[in-house]
Amino acid sequence: MSNLSSTKVIRFYNLALMFTLSLVFSTLTSGAQEGQQNNIWNLTQNDYQNMLETLGITAVRPGPSGNPKDFNAANSNEAMASPYTSLPNPLILNNGNPVQDAQTWWKLRRPEIVSYFDSEVYGRVPDNTPAVKWEVISVKDTVFGGIPAITKELLGRVDNSRYPDITVNIQLSLTVPKQQNKPVPVVAEFGFKFPAGFRIPESMQSKGKSWQQQLLETGWGFAVLIPTSYQADNGAGLTSGIIGLCNKGKYRKPDDWGAIRAWAWGASRAVDYFETDADVDCSRLAIEGLSRYGKTALVTMAYEPRFSLAFVGSSGNGGAKIMRRHFGEQVENLASSGEYHWFAGNFIKYASTLSPTDLPVDAHELVALCAPRPVFIGSGSPLVEGTWVDAKGMFLGGLYASPVYQLLGKKGYSLTEMPPIETALLDGELAFRQHAGGHTNGPNWPYFIQWAKKYF
Repeated sequence: MSNLSSTKVIRFYNLALMFTLSLVFSTLTSGAQEGQQNNIWNLTQNDYQNMLETLGITAVRPGPSGNPKDFNAANSNEAMASPYTSLPNPLILNNGNPVQDAQTWWKLRRPEIVSYFDSEVYGRVPDNTPAVKWEVISVKDTVFGGIPAITKELLGRVDNSRYPDITVNIQLSLTVPKQQNKPVPVVAEFGFKFPAGFRIPESMQSKGKSWQQQLLETGWGFAVLIPTSYQADNGAGLTSGIIGLCNKGKYRKPDDWGAIRAWAWGASRAVDYFETDADVDCSRLAIEGLSRYGKTALVTMAYEPRFSLAFVGSSGNGGAKIMRRHFGEQVENLASSGEYHWFAGNFIKYASTLSPTDLPVDAHELVALCAPRPVFIGSGSPLVEGTWVDAKGMFLGGLYASPVYQLLGKKGYSLTEMPPIETALLDGELAFRQHAGGHTNGPNWPYFIQWAKKYF
């Protein structure tokens, strides 16, 4: 259970810049905000304690601090980063037999890996999740960087007839080039909406072309899905949102889904809508996210086969980073009361009665679940972004997944050693680039688009 200063630092490093600005705005514009946040904190602690009691856990190891000046600072020394002696082998069945062909992978090994992630890491999606009815709220002409476009604001109304006390709606927008005369590829981003009237300070605005403009110039469209519209980003929200609706307002069971898996479920429902929209080429869909939403983009790609590409930015631990690595953010941080809600309750065991080396799976196997579809893994510079997200750990997540891609006739990384900053690996279905900037996907967008054109 991390101390208060450590938790603040962790949140700083793990939030995307724009999300932080949104929170700052909310705090400044609402006098009731402090009381609301205190209530959320109290409800989160109650939920967390209930899960600990359900699991029979009496103590949780504290995670390290993201502040390098703290006495308990996270390790940033590569020489001390790999105390583990081995990783789970994605091409060895649970019975010890090797996976030597694609059929064995699809029929036997892949289901074994999925089962472990379901029960121990991200949680299981209920068998009968409610139906979603999509409505087009508005259609309007807009412009991005001088490029005419059409934006549709959409709302997915989740059927709550089984438990009317909880209402859930999915917020989604879709933008396509106005001059297009056929269905276009679409990149869907896990994002958020700023409060009405909020303006990003000029000093903090992105320089150069926005990612939206770059996509429209390429002839592609983009969508923005608001994950917190249907599942809150805190433990207090686990008895509401889509998770609470499926549980009829009750606490989760240890293997129930967490917020990341719920956010990924929402992306699948967005694809359901895309399949009804004549402007969208559903054979060419990509999913993108940064930080916690980078984790979510990777989980979405692993579980939703209708996405053909993924752009995974600074996903860190719980995403593409090897969880066993003793570098930057640790499993103990993820299992704390500040972040446990992203995962299944069972995940907390690995910060208490078990250790990260006891995990039956690791991040490279999450990447492997995306095979043979292409995945671009990105990160920022440790001099700007910090070492918390562990760029090398994320590179290794792709490297150790490469044998599965090769088994399925595709190409993983072309190098086994992590390349220098600003050096892009773009010649395989697994791509990697560490840019020189901070906690953002911005500098990697042109490289992602260049790489994605091979597939779109």
